[in-house]
Amino acid sequence: MGDIRRRSAVALGLAGLVAPLTLAATAAPAQAASCTTQAGPYQKQVEKFLGRTVDGKQSSGDCKAIQAFQNKHGITPAIGYAGSVTWGVMDLMNKQKAVGNNPNKDGKCPVNKGRIACVNLTLQLSWIQDGSRLVYGPVPVRTGRDGYETRTGLKKIYWRDIDHVSNIYDVPMPYSQFFDGGQAFHSVNLSMWNPPGSHGCVNMTTTTAKKYWSLLRKGDDVFVYGRKPGT
Repeated sequence: MGDIRRRSAVALGLAGLVAPLTLAATAAPAQAASCTTQAGPYQKQVEKFLGRTVDGKQSSGDCKAIQAFQNKHGITPAIGYAGSVTWGVMDLMNKQKAVGNNPNKDGKCPVNKGRIACVNLTLQLSWIQDGSRLVYGPVPVRTGRDGYETRTGLKKIYWRDIDHVSNIYDVPMPYSQFFDGGQAFHSVNLSMWNPPGSHGCVNMTTTTAKKYWSLLRKGDDVFVYGRKPGT
């Protein structure tokens, strides 16, 4: 989220959801936190998600796999504990994947507006549709955290700035498309599942933000609905 200073201002489909669920083996940071030997309250669910043996018991292998997932998505403390935050991220990923290529199955995003960008806060998904036709997505997004919620309702893109920099947080906001005060679509160099969320903007990967930039125009509708988990 940033200020609104006036300066000169279904291709991906499931791939964007399935790819992040494949956990590549990655090296732990040089000063990685020690692995816990304690089983967490969501041990079995986390083991199943990661393709581990589901026995509800913490092993060294379990801990390393959980810790790698936590490091990948910025979940702290990254000690390999199968707690509520880690399982919450995994559960959200499962729900996102289950949507398939019909993100507006519930019919909540208007189909009588022509081209429109839809944001489902509950599932942390966004897509672009034209009437009932899916144009792009669905893709995972990262919306406002508790106290900085992305505001719901029907809005319009009123300003676009490809190289915007927030003077509130002093951070770059590439491919910004503002639709409600300082709230905008823009790219970030973070996992889309990095908790607790943004300061109100709809964060996207660079690939997604570029695609939204190419598909949307000033005056296009945006519809935000639902409620982000934890807000």
